[in-house]
Parts: sequence; C-alpha cells; structure tokens
Amino acid sequence: MDSKEILKTVVRAADDKRAEDMVALDVREVSLMADYFVIMDANSKRQVQAIAEAVVDQDQASDITVKQVEGKQTGEWVLVDLGDVIVHIFQKEQREYYNLEKLWSQAPLVNIDAWMEV
Repeated sequence: MDSKEILKTVVRAADDKRAEDMVALDVREVSLMADYFVIMDANSKRQVQAIAEAVVDQDQASDITVKQVEGKQTGEWVLVDLGDVIVHIFQKEQREYYNLEKLWSQAPLVNIDAWMEV
C-alpha cells in the first residue's frame, strides 16, 4: 500500500472517532522521515486515546505496519508512526503549544476533505 492510501486510511479512521481540525501535510520535500504528517486534536484524554486506537486498529486490519505508538498512556499527545505517515493526535492545549503546523509551515497541505464525512 502506498503512502497516499495509508493517509486515506488514517483520515477515515480518525474522522470516525470525531477527530477535530484534522490537517495533512505533504512533507516529502522537507523531511526525510515521512511522506505525510497528519495532525488533529480532541477534547479529552479519552478521545485522544480512542482516536489512536481506531487508527492503529484500522491500519492493522488493512495490513499496514504500525512501527510505534508513543504517548498513549498520558493521552495528551499520541504519535502513531506508520513509516511513511506519522500521525499526531493532541489535546487542544498541547496542539496549540507545540504548533506543528507552524514548525512544518513550508510543507503543503493535502486536501483530505473527500475522505471525511460532512
């Protein structure tokens, strides 16, 4: 499965769990670590953890290798490493504090609207 298909799987799984303000960045030209970053937030520790679980479960069901999951215990910022796609799930305060979108502002946004329910 290519990185765009992995991205699509992540977006759909996170959207099913009501992830908020989800954005995807195409970091292929600015980073060697991945093709895409997906950044989103949630209203609570429980929701952050539920989104992370849904992303991992859907990826495993789709035979996508989950390399690592970090931060799930605290539920403030969970990172799911899928190799070519790295998923960042934040509580709102942590997302504002770390501001990854600004850090990676040179990376273009990917239009993910078609993969999300309206």
